[in-house]
Amino acid sequence: MDTTRELAAFLRTRRERLAPSDVGLPESRRPRRTPGLRREEVAELAGVSVDYVVRLEQGRGLRPSASVLDALARALRLSDDERSYLFDLAGQRPSVRPPRLVRPPASLARLVDDLSPLPAMLLDHRFDIIAWNREMSALMLDFGELPDEHRNAMWLCVMHPALRGFFRDRDLVLREGIADLRAACAAHPDDTALTGLVASLTAGSEEFARLWAQRDVKVNGRGHKRLAHPDAGPLTIEFEVLSPLQEPHHRLVIYRAADPASQAALDALIGRAARPLQSVGAPDGRPH
Repeated sequence: MDTTRELAAFLRTRRERLAPSDVGLPESRRPRRTPGLRREEVAELAGVSVDYVVRLEQGRGLRPSASVLDALARALRLSDDERSYLFDLAGQRPSVRPPRLVRPPASLARLVDDLSPLPAMLLDHRFDIIAWNREMSALMLDFGELPDEHRNAMWLCVMHPALRGFFRDRDLVLREGIADLRAACAAHPDDTALTGLVASLTAGSEEFARLWAQRDVKVNGRGHKRLAHPDAGPLTIEFEVLSPLQEPHHRLVIYRAADPASQAALDALIGRAARPLQSVGAPDGRPH
């Protein structure tokens, strides 16, 4: 990722989404040529010069201090996740190095299986699916049958035909996933595999390219998803995302049924699972 260009584009999009009334400014009688706040309004709110805002938005190599970033975040009404993204782009907090090992520790792989009967999977910061249990495969699909390069939660949501109608709120799921992926890109600016994933999805999906260009940033730690399962029918799951203290690059994703009807559908679906399914992160690589 070219962080200078991304910082410029991010500031422009955040400015353009705000109206004067959003920040307590009176509406001007002078017509606006572009949507959102003017640069001079952002400069006034942040206590910096208009020329400084212009140079930032033009990507002219400025490296704003933490205090300036704080002022810009307040002026642009950034969320906590967006503020962190801004600081990451400006290099004002240490970047996190990608993990050296592809496979997770054996204890984490076993934990995924131990969470049965709750569907669970283990992701890395790129959203690669590196371990899962039988229940997650029964609910989603058999990840073990996929080639390695397609065993990625973001790629599957965007590109896999079997999941195109799987999420009843597809646009929302993609928006949230892409916003989370953008935060990961800023935290790992030197990860060529991650930027390659974004480039591939941008080139291969107009849907992804459109949502990526909106530059939403949000880390999703919990929520719910409404599913349309081809066998179990409609059901709703709640998800929780946990990060092990000693493995901050990994995310443990746990699904639970959101209501009794969804629990019944999930129980029936899991009960019909025909055969044991392999967890990729198993200590010895063998099926459980």
